[in-house]
Amino acid sequence: MVHAEAAVQSAVDRLDQVRREIGKIIVGQQNVVDGVLICLLAGGHVLLEGVPGLGKTTLLRTLARALHLRYSRIQFTPDLMPADIVGSMMIETSDRGAKTLRFQPGPIFSNLVLADEINRATPKTQSALLEAMQERTVTSGTTTHELEAPFLVMATQNPIEMEGTYPLPEAQLDRFLMKILVHYPSRDELNLIVERTIQKEEPEIRPVVDRKEILEVRSVCREVLVAAHVQDFAIDLVLSTQPQHPQAHELARRYIRYGSSPRGAQAMVECGRVLALMRGRYHLSIDDVRHVAAAVLRHRIILNFDAHADGQTPDSLLEVMIGAVAASFPAA
Repeated sequence: MVHAEAAVQSAVDRLDQVRREIGKIIVGQQNVVDGVLICLLAGGHVLLEGVPGLGKTTLLRTLARALHLRYSRIQFTPDLMPADIVGSMMIETSDRGAKTLRFQPGPIFSNLVLADEINRATPKTQSALLEAMQERTVTSGTTTHELEAPFLVMATQNPIEMEGTYPLPEAQLDRFLMKILVHYPSRDELNLIVERTIQKEEPEIRPVVDRKEILEVRSVCREVLVAAHVQDFAIDLVLSTQPQHPQAHELARRYIRYGSSPRGAQAMVECGRVLALMRGRYHLSIDDVRHVAAAVLRHRIILNFDAHADGQTPDSLLEVMIGAVAASFPAA
């Protein structure tokens, strides 16, 4: 038990250091910062949706500097090809004129990969990225190349300009552990952003945690205990979104076409365990699951026409359903 408490405290201290370093550059957006860290430690990927200029790109670049990890950015455009992401075979000529093929790795071979405006590339290119995300490998010819852990893809979407874009299919959206909405900063936060802009020098970001320490924290996260009633809460929440299931919520039967897949329950438990550790606990609580539920489920439910006609959104439905399921658990 003493060893467990020491491991938790060490992990919490390391994550607090990372948060402080990110806070030197990123103003506010604590839910976004925590969400990206949760996905990194849970071994998943994250989709950020927000208008331009809210610091999405800066966040991942700052995180890479604080964690001393390799970072790459891929700007998605309609003419981007799969080889531009995963890499391609190059012909090399030796001093004697002999020609050989050599694999030239693409930008996907990094620890933190920013897929900027992912919905601007064609489905063929999107699939190449999502395959690497899922398999953690890239195959070129007969050779399979492993991607180094930790490996996080942070994809961004601009919700305003949808003309000429290729929205991700629902089956591919399901590959993302979380979908996080990035909102405008408050007045006080905006004031601080402007103040930092006019400073003479940009704050220096120190690498406070390295790759080995991140993997150690990840292994501690996987040891966080999950009680049976908390697991039941996550399962009931997923079942409440499935309109054909007997446990479906009334709003699900009325407004949802397809509910969450089993990945939703898995993701809530995995993300909740990381959050529990960030909060200094070695056990998962219902409140942890509630906190991550919207980000985990909002891209895993598909609304029907009636929902759009009545002005419903995934978040408005999830707010009611999460509250209804939580009310049936006295421990909540």
